[in-house]
Amino acid sequence: MKQTQLTKDGLNNLKKELSLLMQTKRPSTIERLQKARAMGDLSENSEYSAAKEELAFVEGRIKEIEEILKNAEVVENRANGTEISLGSQVMVEANGEKDLFTIVGEFEADPMAKKLSSTSPIGKALIGKRTHDTVEVEIPSGKIIYKVLQIR
Repeated sequence: MKQTQLTKDGLNNLKKELSLLMQTKRPSTIERLQKARAMGDLSENSEYSAAKEELAFVEGRIKEIEEILKNAEVVENRANGTEISLGSQVMVEANGEKDLFTIVGEFEADPMAKKLSSTSPIGKALIGKRTHDTVEVEIPSGKIIYKVLQIR
C-alpha cells in the first residue's frame, strides 16, 4: 500500500478516533451484543442483529485507521505562505465570493468544513500555485476560476 499523506492535525485526529473506538465504542458494543444474545431467540432478535452490525462497523473502522496510520507520512506545510502545499490555508476568490480552504490529505477531507483533499479537483489545481495565480477547475457543476489571494 502506498504512503498516506496526512497533516499533523489529521494524524492526531485519527489517533484520537482509534483510541475512542478501541477503549469506548468496541467494549460498549460488545456488551450490547452480549445483552442482546442473552434475550434468547437470535433469529428474531433485531437488537442482536443491530449490535452485530455495529460491531462489524467498529471493527472495520479500527482496521482501516490502523492501516492508514501504519502507512502515514506526516507532511508539514513548509511553503511559508509562498506556494500552496498540503497543510496550507488558502484564501481564494471566485465569482466575487471569497473562501478560505485548507488543503489536507485525502483521509482528512471535509468539504463542509472547507477542508479540501489534495487529490480533489480543486485541491489538485491549487497545489503549487502562488498568490495572485488563477486556476480554472472543472467541477461537477461546470468550470470555476479561482484567484489565489493569500496563502498561510
